[in-house]
Amino acid sequence: MTDRLLRVSLAQATEKGLKEENQDSLGFHVPEEPGLSFKGVTALIADGMSGSSAGREASQAAVSGFLSDYYSTPDSWTVKTSVQKILTATNQWLYSRGHQGDHTQYGYVTTLSGVVIKSNTAHLFHVGDSRIYRLRNGNLEQLTRDHRVWTSQEKNYLSRALGIDVHLDIDYKAEDVEANDLFILTTDGIHDFLPDSQLADVVKSHLNDLDQAVQVLIQSALARGSNDNLSAQIVRVEQLPLQSEREVLNQITQLPVPPPLAEGNKIDGYKILREVHASKRSQLYLAIDEATGEKVAIKTPSVNFDDDKIYLESFTNENWVGQRVQSAHVVKMLGQGRKKTFLYQVMEFVSGQTLRQWMQDHPQPTLIEVRDIAEQVVRGLRAFHRLEMLHQDIKPENIMIDPQGVVKIIDFGSVKIGGIAEIASPLQRQEAMGTLDYAAPEYLQGLPGSRSSDIYSLAVIVYEMLTGKMPYKEPMLAKDSGQRDYIPIQTYDRTIPVWVNGALRKALSNNPDKRYHHFSEFLYDLTTPNKAFISERGQPLLERNPIQFWKGLALLLAASNLLLVILLLR
Repeated sequence: MTDRLLRVSLAQATEKGLKEENQDSLGFHVPEEPGLSFKGVTALIADGMSGSSAGREASQAAVSGFLSDYYSTPDSWTVKTSVQKILTATNQWLYSRGHQGDHTQYGYVTTLSGVVIKSNTAHLFHVGDSRIYRLRNGNLEQLTRDHRVWTSQEKNYLSRALGIDVHLDIDYKAEDVEANDLFILTTDGIHDFLPDSQLADVVKSHLNDLDQAVQVLIQSALARGSNDNLSAQIVRVEQLPLQSEREVLNQITQLPVPPPLAEGNKIDGYKILREVHASKRSQLYLAIDEATGEKVAIKTPSVNFDDDKIYLESFTNENWVGQRVQSAHVVKMLGQGRKKTFLYQVMEFVSGQTLRQWMQDHPQPTLIEVRDIAEQVVRGLRAFHRLEMLHQDIKPENIMIDPQGVVKIIDFGSVKIGGIAEIASPLQRQEAMGTLDYAAPEYLQGLPGSRSSDIYSLAVIVYEMLTGKMPYKEPMLAKDSGQRDYIPIQTYDRTIPVWVNGALRKALSNNPDKRYHHFSEFLYDLTTPNKAFISERGQPLLERNPIQFWKGLALLLAASNLLLVILLLR
Protein backbone atom coordinates (compact mmCIF):
# COMPACT_ATOMS: atom_id res chain seq x y z
CA MET A 1 0.00 0.00 0.00
CA THR A 2 1.40 3.43 -0.88
CA ASP A 3 1.39 6.57 1.22
CA ARG A 4 -1.59 8.77 0.33
CA LEU A 5 -2.30 12.41 1.10
CA LEU A 6 -5.59 14.25 1.42
CA ARG A 7 -6.81 15.32 -2.03
CA VAL A 8 -9.83 17.49 -2.83
CA SER A 9 -11.50 19.21 -5.78
CA LEU A 10 -12.85 22.73 -5.32
CA ALA A 11 -15.06 25.07 -7.32
CA GLN A 12 -16.54 28.43 -6.44
CA ALA A 13 -18.44 31.29 -8.07
CA THR A 14 -20.05 34.55 -6.98
CA GLU A 15 -22.37 37.05 -8.70
CA LYS A 16 -23.76 40.38 -7.56
CA GLY A 17 -27.15 39.48 -9.08
CA LEU A 18 -29.65 42.34 -9.00
CA LYS A 19 -27.67 44.24 -6.38
CA GLU A 20 -25.43 47.17 -7.28
CA GLU A 21 -22.51 45.71 -5.34
CA ASN A 22 -21.40 42.20 -4.44
CA GLN A 23 -20.91 42.02 -0.68
CA ASP A 24 -20.24 38.26 -0.68
CA SER A 25 -16.70 36.92 -0.33
CA LEU A 26 -15.30 33.43 -0.60
CA GLY A 27 -11.94 31.74 -0.65
CA PHE A 28 -10.07 28.50 -0.13
CA HIS A 29 -6.55 27.25 0.39
CA VAL A 30 -4.91 23.88 -0.25
CA PRO A 31 -1.40 23.98 1.29
CA GLU A 32 1.58 21.85 0.41
CA GLU A 33 3.05 19.42 2.91
CA PRO A 34 3.57 19.60 5.84
CA GLY A 35 0.77 22.18 6.07
CA LEU A 36 -1.66 19.81 4.39
CA SER A 37 -1.27 17.30 7.22
CA PHE A 38 -0.88 19.73 10.13
CA LYS A 39 -3.49 22.33 9.11
CA GLY A 40 -5.65 20.81 6.34
CA VAL A 41 -7.71 22.30 3.50
CA THR A 42 -9.86 25.37 4.16
CA ALA A 43 -12.95 26.73 2.38
CA LEU A 44 -14.83 29.86 3.50
CA ILE A 45 -17.88 31.85 2.45
CA ALA A 46 -19.12 35.17 3.87
CA ASP A 47 -22.03 37.53 3.25
CA GLY A 48 -21.75 41.20 4.26
CA MET A 49 -24.82 42.60 6.00
CA SER A 50 -27.41 43.88 3.53
CA GLY A 51 -27.91 47.63 3.49
CA SER A 52 -24.47 48.27 4.93
CA SER A 53 -21.91 49.98 2.72
CA ALA A 54 -19.20 48.38 4.87
CA GLY A 55 -20.55 44.86 4.35
CA ARG A 56 -18.20 44.14 1.44
CA GLU A 57 -15.14 45.23 3.41
CA ALA A 58 -16.29 43.17 6.40
CA SER A 59 -16.79 39.96 4.42
CA GLN A 60 -13.48 40.36 2.58
CA ALA A 61 -11.62 41.03 5.84
CA ALA A 62 -13.16 37.96 7.46
CA VAL A 63 -12.24 35.60 4.62
CA SER A 64 -8.79 36.93 3.73
CA GLY A 65 -7.86 37.43 7.37
CA PHE A 66 -8.80 33.89 8.32
CA LEU A 67 -6.93 32.29 5.42
CA SER A 68 -3.84 34.28 6.33
CA ASP A 69 -3.98 33.83 10.09
CA TYR A 70 -5.07 30.18 10.27
CA TYR A 71 -1.97 28.88 8.50
CA SER A 72 0.19 31.01 10.80
CA THR A 73 -1.12 29.46 14.02
CA PRO A 74 1.06 26.87 15.79
CA ASP A 75 0.89 23.35 14.37
CA SER A 76 0.32 22.14 17.92
CA TRP A 77 -3.04 23.93 18.18
CA THR A 78 -6.27 22.08 17.42
CA VAL A 79 -8.44 23.42 14.62
CA LYS A 80 -11.06 24.49 17.14
CA THR A 81 -8.58 26.54 19.17
CA SER A 82 -7.18 28.20 16.05
CA VAL A 83 -10.67 29.04 14.75
CA GLN A 84 -11.86 30.47 18.05
CA LYS A 85 -8.82 32.68 18.55
CA ILE A 86 -8.83 34.01 14.98
CA LEU A 87 -12.57 34.71 14.79
CA THR A 88 -12.63 36.30 18.24
CA ALA A 89 -9.91 38.71 17.13
CA THR A 90 -11.65 39.33 13.80
CA ASN A 91 -14.94 40.02 15.52
CA GLN A 92 -13.34 42.54 17.88
CA TRP A 93 -11.69 44.34 14.96
CA LEU A 94 -14.93 44.51 12.95
CA TYR A 95 -16.94 45.64 15.95
CA SER A 96 -14.50 48.38 16.90
CA ARG A 97 -14.18 49.44 13.25
CA GLY A 98 -17.94 49.72 12.98
CA HIS A 99 -18.14 51.91 16.08
CA GLN A 100 -15.52 54.48 15.20
CA GLY A 101 -16.38 57.98 13.96
CA ASP A 102 -18.22 58.06 10.64
CA HIS A 103 -18.31 54.27 10.37
CA THR A 104 -20.92 53.92 13.11
CA GLN A 105 -23.80 54.32 10.71
CA TYR A 106 -22.54 51.59 8.39
CA GLY A 107 -21.66 48.61 10.55
CA TYR A 108 -18.89 46.17 9.68
CA VAL A 109 -21.02 43.04 9.93
CA THR A 110 -20.78 39.78 8.01
CA THR A 111 -21.73 36.13 8.19
CA LEU A 112 -19.02 33.50 7.95
CA SER A 113 -19.22 29.77 7.33
CA GLY A 114 -16.17 27.61 6.87
CA VAL A 115 -14.90 24.07 6.73
CA VAL A 116 -11.40 22.82 7.49
CA ILE A 117 -10.78 19.28 6.30
CA LYS A 118 -7.85 17.90 8.26
CA SER A 119 -6.91 14.24 8.06
CA ASN A 120 -10.21 12.31 8.24
CA THR A 121 -12.28 15.04 9.90
CA ALA A 122 -14.22 18.07 8.70
CA HIS A 123 -14.19 20.91 11.21
CA LEU A 124 -17.19 23.20 10.64
CA PHE A 125 -17.50 26.71 12.07
CA HIS A 126 -20.37 29.04 11.43
CA VAL A 127 -21.97 32.32 12.44
CA GLY A 128 -24.85 33.97 10.56
CA ASP A 129 -27.18 32.61 7.88
CA SER A 130 -24.77 31.35 5.23
CA ARG A 131 -24.94 27.57 5.06
CA ILE A 132 -22.87 24.41 4.81
CA TYR A 133 -24.44 21.27 3.34
CA ARG A 134 -23.01 17.79 2.91
CA LEU A 135 -23.95 15.58 -0.02
CA ARG A 136 -23.14 11.96 0.81
CA ASN A 137 -24.31 8.97 -1.22
CA GLY A 138 -26.89 11.17 -2.94
CA ASN A 139 -28.38 12.47 0.33
CA LEU A 140 -28.20 16.18 1.12
CA GLU A 141 -27.95 17.31 4.75
CA GLN A 142 -27.77 20.85 6.10
CA LEU A 143 -24.97 20.88 8.68
CA THR A 144 -25.45 24.43 9.97
CA ARG A 145 -28.43 26.27 11.37
CA ASP A 146 -29.35 29.80 10.41
CA HIS A 147 -28.80 32.46 13.06
CA ARG A 148 -31.81 34.40 11.88
CA VAL A 149 -34.89 35.62 13.74
CA TRP A 150 -38.14 36.17 11.86
CA THR A 151 -40.35 39.00 13.14
CA SER A 152 -42.95 38.39 10.42
CA GLN A 153 -43.31 36.47 7.17
CA GLU A 154 -41.48 39.26 5.38
CA LYS A 155 -39.04 40.61 7.97
CA ASN A 156 -36.12 38.98 9.74
CA TYR A 157 -32.77 39.93 11.21
CA LEU A 158 -29.46 38.25 12.00
CA SER A 159 -29.22 37.19 15.62
CA ARG A 160 -25.52 36.35 15.27
CA ALA A 161 -22.79 37.57 12.95
CA LEU A 162 -19.21 38.80 12.98
CA GLY A 163 -19.00 42.42 14.10
CA ILE A 164 -22.56 42.62 15.39
CA ASP A 165 -21.59 42.45 19.09
CA VAL A 166 -18.44 42.67 21.16
CA HIS A 167 -19.02 39.04 22.22
CA LEU A 168 -19.03 36.24 19.65
CA ASP A 169 -20.76 32.88 19.86
CA ILE A 170 -19.45 30.51 17.18
CA ASP A 171 -21.09 27.23 16.18
CA TYR A 172 -18.43 24.53 15.86
CA LYS A 173 -18.61 20.81 15.25
CA ALA A 174 -16.45 18.03 13.84
CA GLU A 175 -17.75 15.50 11.33
CA ASP A 176 -16.11 12.32 10.08
CA VAL A 177 -15.25 12.48 6.39
CA GLU A 178 -15.72 9.79 3.76
CA ALA A 179 -14.25 9.67 0.27
CA ASN A 180 -16.56 11.35 -2.29
CA ASP A 181 -18.24 13.54 0.33
CA LEU A 182 -19.21 16.93 -1.07
CA PHE A 183 -19.41 20.02 1.14
CA ILE A 184 -21.56 22.76 -0.38
CA LEU A 185 -21.33 26.31 0.97
CA THR A 186 -23.91 28.91 -0.08
CA THR A 187 -25.08 32.40 0.78
CA ASP A 188 -28.76 33.19 1.25
CA GLY A 189 -29.05 34.53 -2.30
CA ILE A 190 -29.04 30.89 -3.34
CA HIS A 191 -30.54 28.77 -0.57
CA ASP A 192 -33.37 31.20 0.15
CA PHE A 193 -34.61 30.70 -3.40
CA LEU A 194 -33.61 27.12 -4.21
CA PRO A 195 -35.28 24.30 -2.28
CA ASP A 196 -32.87 21.70 -0.95
CA SER A 197 -34.14 19.10 -3.38
CA GLN A 198 -33.31 21.28 -6.40
CA LEU A 199 -29.94 22.23 -4.94
CA ALA A 200 -29.08 18.55 -4.54
CA ASP A 201 -30.30 17.71 -8.06
CA VAL A 202 -28.13 20.43 -9.59
CA VAL A 203 -24.98 19.20 -7.86
CA LYS A 204 -25.69 15.53 -8.56
CA SER A 205 -26.24 16.25 -12.24
CA HIS A 206 -22.87 18.01 -12.54
CA LEU A 207 -20.60 15.76 -10.48
CA ASN A 208 -18.10 15.58 -13.35
CA ASP A 209 -17.83 19.37 -13.59
CA LEU A 210 -18.01 21.18 -10.27
CA ASP A 211 -17.25 24.54 -11.91
CA GLN A 212 -20.37 24.11 -13.98
CA ALA A 213 -22.31 23.02 -10.89
CA VAL A 214 -21.72 26.26 -9.00
CA GLN A 215 -22.63 28.31 -12.07
CA VAL A 216 -25.89 26.40 -12.52
CA LEU A 217 -26.72 26.91 -8.82
CA ILE A 218 -26.40 30.67 -9.30
CA GLN A 219 -28.43 30.74 -12.52
CA SER A 220 -31.12 28.50 -11.06
CA ALA A 221 -31.52 30.81 -8.03
CA LEU A 222 -31.72 33.85 -10.31
CA ALA A 223 -34.36 32.12 -12.38
CA ARG A 224 -36.40 31.60 -9.21
CA GLY A 225 -36.33 35.30 -8.38
CA SER A 226 -33.22 35.78 -6.26
CA ASN A 227 -32.69 39.48 -5.60
CA ASP A 228 -29.52 39.17 -3.52
CA ASN A 229 -25.83 38.47 -4.10
CA LEU A 230 -25.27 34.82 -4.96
CA SER A 231 -22.25 32.72 -4.01
CA ALA A 232 -21.57 28.99 -3.96
CA GLN A 233 -18.62 26.78 -3.18
CA ILE A 234 -18.25 23.01 -3.53
CA VAL A 235 -15.49 20.91 -1.97
CA ARG A 236 -15.29 17.26 -2.95
CA VAL A 237 -13.07 14.85 -1.01
CA GLU A 238 -11.33 12.84 -3.71
CA GLN A 239 -8.95 10.94 -1.47
CA LEU A 240 -8.45 10.59 2.26
CA PRO A 241 -4.98 10.38 3.77
CA LEU A 242 -4.07 6.77 4.39
CA GLN A 243 -0.92 5.14 5.60
CA SER A 244 -0.28 1.56 6.55
CA GLU A 245 1.25 0.77 9.91
CA ARG A 246 4.41 -0.30 8.14
CA GLU A 247 4.67 3.04 6.32
CA VAL A 248 4.34 4.98 9.56
CA LEU A 249 6.97 2.77 11.18
CA ASN A 250 9.29 3.26 8.20
CA GLN A 251 8.98 7.03 8.54
CA ILE A 252 9.72 6.89 12.26
CA THR A 253 12.66 4.53 11.86
CA GLN A 254 14.36 6.16 8.89
CA LEU A 255 17.28 6.58 11.28
CA PRO A 256 18.54 3.53 13.21
CA VAL A 257 18.67 3.43 17.00
CA PRO A 258 22.31 3.95 18.04
CA PRO A 259 24.09 1.25 20.05
CA PRO A 260 25.00 1.93 23.70
CA LEU A 261 27.64 4.66 23.77
CA ALA A 262 30.77 4.90 25.91
CA GLU A 263 33.32 7.56 26.79
CA GLY A 264 35.26 8.64 23.73
CA ASN A 265 32.64 7.48 21.18
CA LYS A 266 31.70 10.01 18.51
CA ILE A 267 28.35 10.47 16.83
CA ASP A 268 27.82 13.11 14.12
CA GLY A 269 30.39 15.48 15.58
CA TYR A 270 29.48 14.95 19.23
CA LYS A 271 32.05 13.31 21.52
CA ILE A 272 30.66 11.33 24.44
CA LEU A 273 32.21 12.30 27.79
CA ARG A 274 30.22 10.06 30.14
CA GLU A 275 26.85 8.44 30.76
CA VAL A 276 24.66 10.59 33.00
CA HIS A 277 21.61 8.36 33.39
CA ALA A 278 20.26 5.10 32.01
CA SER A 279 16.88 3.42 32.25
CA LYS A 280 15.07 0.63 30.47
CA ARG A 281 13.71 3.15 27.96
CA SER A 282 16.56 5.56 27.23
CA GLN A 283 20.11 6.70 27.94
CA LEU A 284 21.38 10.21 28.64
CA TYR A 285 24.98 11.17 27.95
CA LEU A 286 27.12 14.23 28.55
CA ALA A 287 28.87 15.10 25.31
CA ILE A 288 30.84 17.93 23.74
CA ASP A 289 30.02 19.50 20.40
CA GLU A 290 33.38 19.35 18.63
CA ALA A 291 32.37 22.21 16.32
CA THR A 292 31.62 24.70 19.11
CA GLY A 293 33.21 23.21 22.21
CA GLU A 294 29.82 23.43 23.95
CA LYS A 295 28.73 20.77 26.42
CA VAL A 296 25.43 19.16 25.44
CA ALA A 297 23.20 16.29 26.55
CA ILE A 298 22.54 13.42 24.14
CA LYS A 299 19.43 11.31 24.70
CA THR A 300 19.11 8.00 22.85
CA PRO A 301 16.29 5.45 22.81
CA SER A 302 17.07 2.07 24.28
CA VAL A 303 17.86 -0.67 21.78
CA ASN A 304 15.28 -2.74 23.68
CA PHE A 305 12.58 -0.63 21.97
CA ASP A 306 13.97 -0.42 18.44
CA ASP A 307 10.90 -2.29 17.14
CA ASP A 308 8.31 -0.61 19.40
CA LYS A 309 6.53 1.72 16.97
CA ILE A 310 4.49 3.54 19.63
CA TYR A 311 7.55 4.23 21.78
CA LEU A 312 9.56 5.43 18.77
CA GLU A 313 6.74 7.75 17.70
CA SER A 314 6.74 9.19 21.23
CA PHE A 315 10.52 9.65 21.10
CA THR A 316 10.24 11.44 17.75
CA ASN A 317 7.43 13.67 19.04
CA GLU A 318 9.60 14.63 22.02
CA ASN A 319 12.07 16.29 19.67
CA TRP A 320 9.19 17.96 17.76
CA VAL A 321 7.88 19.40 21.02
CA GLY A 322 11.28 20.61 22.17
CA GLN A 323 11.82 22.58 18.98
CA ARG A 324 8.61 24.55 19.55
CA VAL A 325 8.41 25.16 23.30
CA GLN A 326 10.48 28.21 24.20
CA SER A 327 10.95 29.03 27.89
CA ALA A 328 13.81 29.67 30.27
CA HIS A 329 12.23 26.96 32.42
CA VAL A 330 12.12 24.25 29.73
CA VAL A 331 15.27 22.51 28.53
CA LYS A 332 16.29 23.66 25.03
CA MET A 333 16.62 21.32 22.05
CA LEU A 334 19.82 21.89 20.04
CA GLY A 335 21.49 20.69 16.87
CA GLN A 336 18.69 21.55 14.47
CA GLY A 337 19.78 21.40 10.85
CA ARG A 338 22.70 19.08 11.47
CA LYS A 339 22.44 15.84 9.52
CA LYS A 340 21.95 12.79 11.70
CA THR A 341 22.97 9.21 11.05
CA PHE A 342 21.16 7.83 14.13
CA LEU A 343 17.98 8.51 16.09
CA TYR A 344 18.82 10.69 19.10
CA GLN A 345 18.14 14.10 20.63
CA VAL A 346 20.56 16.89 21.42
CA MET A 347 19.64 19.30 24.22
CA GLU A 348 21.29 21.82 26.48
CA PHE A 349 23.17 20.24 29.33
CA VAL A 350 21.72 21.36 32.66
CA SER A 351 24.25 20.94 35.45
CA GLY A 352 22.82 20.65 38.92
CA GLN A 353 20.40 18.18 40.43
CA THR A 354 16.93 16.84 39.92
CA LEU A 355 14.14 18.08 42.16
CA ARG A 356 14.12 14.59 43.72
CA GLN A 357 17.75 15.04 44.76
CA TRP A 358 17.01 18.54 45.99
CA MET A 359 14.16 17.22 48.14
CA GLN A 360 16.47 14.64 49.69
CA ASP A 361 18.96 17.40 50.49
CA HIS A 362 16.23 19.72 51.83
CA PRO A 363 13.82 17.52 53.84
CA GLN A 364 12.34 20.56 55.61
CA PRO A 365 12.27 23.41 53.08
CA THR A 366 10.69 26.74 53.87
CA LEU A 367 7.36 27.68 52.37
CA ILE A 368 9.16 30.44 50.45
CA GLU A 369 11.56 27.93 48.84
CA VAL A 370 8.69 25.64 47.83
CA ARG A 371 6.71 28.53 46.34
CA ASP A 372 9.71 29.69 44.31
CA ILE A 373 10.20 26.25 42.77
CA ALA A 374 6.47 25.91 42.07
CA GLU A 375 6.35 29.32 40.35
CA GLN A 376 9.25 28.39 38.06
CA VAL A 377 7.66 25.06 37.14
CA VAL A 378 4.46 26.96 36.33
CA ARG A 379 6.35 29.26 33.95
CA GLY A 380 7.61 26.20 32.10
CA LEU A 381 4.21 24.50 31.99
CA ARG A 382 2.58 27.67 30.71
CA ALA A 383 4.87 27.49 27.67
CA PHE A 384 3.40 24.04 26.92
CA HIS A 385 -0.19 25.09 27.54
CA ARG A 386 0.07 28.15 25.30
CA LEU A 387 0.83 25.75 22.45
CA GLU A 388 -2.08 23.48 23.45
CA MET A 389 0.22 20.81 24.83
CA LEU A 390 -0.20 18.91 28.10
CA HIS A 391 2.98 17.67 29.76
CA GLN A 392 1.23 14.75 31.52
CA ASP A 393 4.30 13.54 33.44
CA ILE A 394 5.34 16.25 35.89
CA LYS A 395 7.33 14.64 38.71
CA PRO A 396 10.50 15.46 40.70
CA GLU A 397 12.65 13.33 38.40
CA ASN A 398 11.61 15.42 35.37
CA ILE A 399 12.57 18.74 36.95
CA MET A 400 16.13 20.04 37.15
CA ILE A 401 17.55 22.81 39.37
CA ASP A 402 20.83 24.36 38.23
CA PRO A 403 23.46 25.87 40.59
CA GLN A 404 21.84 29.32 40.20
CA GLY A 405 18.47 27.97 41.35
CA VAL A 406 16.88 28.05 37.89
CA VAL A 407 14.26 25.32 37.51
CA LYS A 408 13.82 23.53 34.16
CA ILE A 409 11.41 20.86 32.91
CA ILE A 410 13.49 18.24 31.09
CA ASP A 411 11.33 15.42 29.72
CA PHE A 412 8.68 15.62 26.97
CA GLY A 413 8.09 11.91 26.31
CA SER A 414 4.46 11.97 27.52
CA VAL A 415 3.42 15.35 26.08
CA LYS A 416 0.03 15.37 24.39
CA ILE A 417 -0.10 17.69 21.36
CA GLY A 418 -3.61 18.89 20.53
CA GLY A 419 -3.00 19.43 16.81
CA ILE A 420 -1.16 16.13 16.32
CA ALA A 421 -3.90 14.19 18.13
CA GLU A 422 -6.32 15.28 15.38
CA ILE A 423 -4.28 13.56 12.67
CA ALA A 424 -5.41 10.00 12.09
CA SER A 425 -2.78 7.30 12.47
CA PRO A 426 -2.87 3.52 12.15
CA LEU A 427 -0.83 3.38 15.36
CA GLN A 428 -2.97 2.91 18.44
CA ARG A 429 -1.94 5.96 20.44
CA GLN A 430 -2.33 5.44 24.15
CA GLU A 431 -3.35 8.18 26.56
CA ALA A 432 -0.25 8.66 28.69
CA MET A 433 -1.01 8.61 32.38
CA GLY A 434 2.39 9.69 33.63
CA THR A 435 3.88 8.29 36.83
CA LEU A 436 1.34 6.70 39.18
CA ASP A 437 1.96 8.76 42.31
CA TYR A 438 1.76 12.04 40.38
CA ALA A 439 -0.83 11.23 37.71
CA ALA A 440 -4.26 12.85 37.93
CA PRO A 441 -7.09 10.36 38.71
CA GLU A 442 -8.78 10.91 35.34
CA TYR A 443 -5.83 9.30 33.54
CA LEU A 444 -6.29 6.13 35.59
CA GLN A 445 -9.96 6.09 34.64
CA GLY A 446 -9.06 6.16 30.95
CA LEU A 447 -10.29 9.75 30.55
CA PRO A 448 -8.46 12.53 28.68
CA GLY A 449 -6.44 15.04 30.62
CA SER A 450 -6.71 18.82 30.75
CA ARG A 451 -4.72 21.76 32.12
CA SER A 452 -6.04 20.91 35.56
CA SER A 453 -4.32 17.51 35.24
CA ASP A 454 -0.91 19.20 35.10
CA ILE A 455 -1.97 21.42 38.01
CA TYR A 456 -2.82 18.26 39.98
CA SER A 457 0.66 16.80 39.38
CA LEU A 458 2.33 20.03 40.47
CA ALA A 459 0.19 20.13 43.62
CA VAL A 460 1.35 16.60 44.54
CA ILE A 461 4.95 17.81 44.24
CA VAL A 462 4.28 20.89 46.40
CA TYR A 463 2.61 18.69 49.04
CA GLU A 464 5.52 16.25 48.96
CA MET A 465 8.14 19.03 49.24
CA LEU A 466 6.38 20.39 52.33
CA THR A 467 5.77 17.07 54.09
CA GLY A 468 7.86 14.35 52.49
CA LYS A 469 4.59 12.42 52.12
CA MET A 470 1.95 11.75 49.49
CA PRO A 471 -1.41 13.55 49.91
CA TYR A 472 -3.51 10.36 49.99
CA LYS A 473 -3.62 7.42 52.34
CA GLU A 474 -3.98 4.75 49.68
CA PRO A 475 -1.21 4.21 47.10
CA MET A 476 -2.12 5.01 43.52
CA LEU A 477 -3.19 1.94 41.54
CA ALA A 478 -3.35 1.55 37.77
CA LYS A 479 -7.12 1.02 37.94
CA ASP A 480 -7.77 3.46 40.77
CA SER A 481 -11.30 4.85 40.83
CA GLY A 482 -9.87 8.23 41.75
CA GLN A 483 -11.89 8.49 44.98
CA ARG A 484 -9.07 8.46 47.53
CA ASP A 485 -9.24 10.50 50.74
CA TYR A 486 -7.05 13.58 50.99
CA ILE A 487 -4.86 13.87 54.10
CA PRO A 488 -4.78 17.45 55.47
CA ILE A 489 -1.25 18.80 55.39
CA GLN A 490 -1.50 19.80 59.08
CA THR A 491 -1.49 16.07 59.88
CA TYR A 492 2.25 16.18 59.22
CA ASP A 493 3.12 19.82 59.92
CA ARG A 494 0.88 22.10 62.00
CA THR A 495 3.05 25.13 61.25
CA ILE A 496 1.80 25.28 57.66
CA PRO A 497 -1.07 27.79 57.32
CA VAL A 498 -4.52 26.29 56.98
CA TRP A 499 -5.16 28.31 53.80
CA VAL A 500 -2.17 26.61 52.13
CA ASN A 501 -3.85 23.31 52.92
CA GLY A 502 -7.06 24.65 51.36
CA ALA A 503 -5.26 25.54 48.14
CA LEU A 504 -3.63 22.10 47.93
CA ARG A 505 -6.88 20.30 48.74
CA LYS A 506 -8.61 22.12 45.89
CA ALA A 507 -5.78 21.50 43.42
CA LEU A 508 -5.78 17.81 44.39
CA SER A 509 -9.51 17.25 44.06
CA ASN A 510 -10.43 13.89 42.56
CA ASN A 511 -12.91 15.73 40.34
CA PRO A 512 -11.06 17.84 37.72
CA ASP A 513 -14.01 20.23 37.49
CA LYS A 514 -13.48 21.20 41.15
CA ARG A 515 -9.77 21.95 40.73
CA TYR A 516 -8.09 25.16 39.69
CA HIS A 517 -8.23 25.70 35.94
CA HIS A 518 -5.52 28.36 35.84
CA PHE A 519 -2.05 28.30 37.36
CA SER A 520 -2.43 31.94 38.42
CA GLU A 521 -5.31 31.04 40.74
CA PHE A 522 -3.36 28.19 42.33
CA LEU A 523 -0.22 30.27 42.85
CA TYR A 524 -2.24 33.16 44.27
CA ASP A 525 -3.88 30.92 46.87
CA LEU A 526 -0.48 29.43 47.78
CA THR A 527 0.88 32.89 48.56
CA THR A 528 -2.18 34.86 49.72
CA PRO A 529 -4.63 33.80 52.46
CA ASN A 530 -7.96 32.86 50.92
CA LYS A 531 -10.79 33.63 53.33
CA ALA A 532 -12.69 30.60 52.07
CA PHE A 533 -9.85 28.37 53.31
CA ILE A 534 -9.08 30.17 56.59
CA SER A 535 -12.41 29.24 58.17
CA GLU A 536 -13.08 25.55 57.74
CA ARG A 537 -15.79 25.29 60.36
CA GLY A 538 -18.34 24.44 57.73
CA GLN A 539 -16.29 21.48 56.57
CA PRO A 540 -17.07 18.10 58.15
CA LEU A 541 -14.41 16.84 60.59
CA LEU A 542 -14.09 13.66 58.51
CA GLU A 543 -12.87 15.76 55.57
CA ARG A 544 -10.99 18.37 57.63
CA ASN A 545 -9.04 15.91 59.78
CA PRO A 546 -9.93 12.26 59.13
CA ILE A 547 -7.35 10.93 61.62
CA GLN A 548 -8.83 13.00 64.43
CA PHE A 549 -12.33 11.91 63.36
CA TRP A 550 -11.52 8.19 63.54
CA LYS A 551 -9.62 8.58 66.82
CA GLY A 552 -12.59 10.38 68.31
CA LEU A 553 -14.99 7.77 67.00
CA ALA A 554 -12.83 4.95 68.42
CA LEU A 555 -12.76 6.63 71.87
CA LEU A 556 -16.53 7.14 71.75
CA LEU A 557 -17.13 3.47 70.88
CA ALA A 558 -14.73 2.34 73.63
CA ALA A 559 -16.53 4.50 76.20
CA SER A 560 -19.90 3.15 75.03
CA ASN A 561 -18.70 -0.45 75.34
CA LEU A 562 -17.30 0.22 78.83
CA LEU A 563 -20.60 1.75 79.93
CA LEU A 564 -22.49 -1.23 78.52
CA VAL A 565 -20.26 -3.69 80.46
CA ILE A 566 -20.82 -1.75 83.72
CA LEU A 567 -24.60 -1.80 83.22
CA LEU A 568 -24.59 -5.55 82.54
CA LEU A 569 -22.51 -6.28 85.67
CA ARG A 570 -24.93 -4.30 87.81
